[in-house]
Amino acid sequence: MFLILIFEFYSIQAARTIIKNKSVLLVYICISVFFAMCFFYDKFISAGHVKSAEIILLGKVASVLFFLKILLTLESNSFRVFKTINDNRFFLGLYIAISAVVFLFIIYQFSRFDRSVGQNKQSLFTLALLLVVYIPKIVLTLAMFGEDIIRFAIGAVKYFANPHSGVAAIPSRRKFISQVALGIAAIPFASIIYGIFEGKYNFKVIKQTVYFPDLPEAFDGFRITQISDVHSGSFDNHEKINYAIDLVNEQESDMILFTGDIVNTHATEMHPWIETFSRIKKPAFGKYSVLGNHDYGEYVTWPSQQAKDDNFEGIKNLYGDIGFQLLLNENISIQKGEDKIALVGVENWGHNFKQAGDLTKASEGLSAADFKILMSHDPSHWEYEIKNHEKHFQLTLSGHTHGLQFGIEIPGFFKWSPVQYVYKQWAGLYENLGRYVYVNRGFGFHAYPGRVGIWPEITVIELKKGRSVA
Repeated sequence: MFLILIFEFYSIQAARTIIKNKSVLLVYICISVFFAMCFFYDKFISAGHVKSAEIILLGKVASVLFFLKILLTLESNSFRVFKTINDNRFFLGLYIAISAVVFLFIIYQFSRFDRSVGQNKQSLFTLALLLVVYIPKIVLTLAMFGEDIIRFAIGAVKYFANPHSGVAAIPSRRKFISQVALGIAAIPFASIIYGIFEGKYNFKVIKQTVYFPDLPEAFDGFRITQISDVHSGSFDNHEKINYAIDLVNEQESDMILFTGDIVNTHATEMHPWIETFSRIKKPAFGKYSVLGNHDYGEYVTWPSQQAKDDNFEGIKNLYGDIGFQLLLNENISIQKGEDKIALVGVENWGHNFKQAGDLTKASEGLSAADFKILMSHDPSHWEYEIKNHEKHFQLTLSGHTHGLQFGIEIPGFFKWSPVQYVYKQWAGLYENLGRYVYVNRGFGFHAYPGRVGIWPEITVIELKKGRSVA
């Protein structure tokens, strides 16, 4: 509710600069407040309840208008920043013209989004443009909001101290604050651009040693390379992907595991990359994979169920086309010398996503005493079912989150991303009562065609026998 009030305040302030007639302005305010109340009712009060068609329509209109108010707030506050720094008419006119063209282009592109196609190069570009333009404007708006709080506080003190002075109580905006805000906003602006052109292919090999007291002797020192979330439909640089495949091969691990999302939606996305990924050498103990949520093709509108089913079969075949054995709610035994471990693969199971994974079926024939490595695409599966499961899954390998492709990470010291407010386990190694999950940050990228701070990852996990904490 607080955020709704803030956006209402700033959108009305913006409207005041455009609408000079008081009666028209009053009508605008009444309509604006009405739809703000509709938006609040739709999203918070009536959420989860059965609604009439009229209420649903009203809620959709209110949501669109609220989104436009957010953009209006960002635009008006950003304009004030530039106006405070430079009030040259030509400069301000040019700024308004560029902002209007970008805004209309983004709205136009989103209105043309084809649900039967899903994400494509055009939608990737549009989202990139949206982030490049509006993330810095969010920073500017937050700075202006902070300054306004201080201005109003100073004004209130001045007014109550001398209410009859006749001097304007609220001080004007300070040029210095706007300059600082613009400097701060330049950081995410530059970072997002870097992420688009360089960061998305800034592959990192991350090595992790994990100790287990019940690891069979023969597997002491066993090395696993994990990749996840390829999203081949987003790629646009064969040279960079070939470089990443070389990195995978250079690790010379005992086994390679791929934890899902080979495409964004369509099996055909992977066709130009089959030869490239077939270059991943098969190690002594094989290459195995599971499905991710995007592998089911559920984020587009299909012309028929048959078309969707055919695409799903095509996606499953892709894993075999690049030399990986796909595990579909099943397990296999990995033998080394006199010892063996179980490799378990479940289909996608996510707390807020498709739940095709069947852990009971996948672990059929296994006991709590068996040493098990589980591949499960979504780490929420570990949180909600695996970590306390009676069969004791020693190590789970996941992906899915991508670390949101945005965050700050100083290895060994600090790690932050907005995705951590959705997923408890979102990047790296986590432990619960001697059971571990490792969440790969993803090989590819989706939606935002870049990465900032959370780089594409190739994981190398070494299993060691012992009780040391990883």
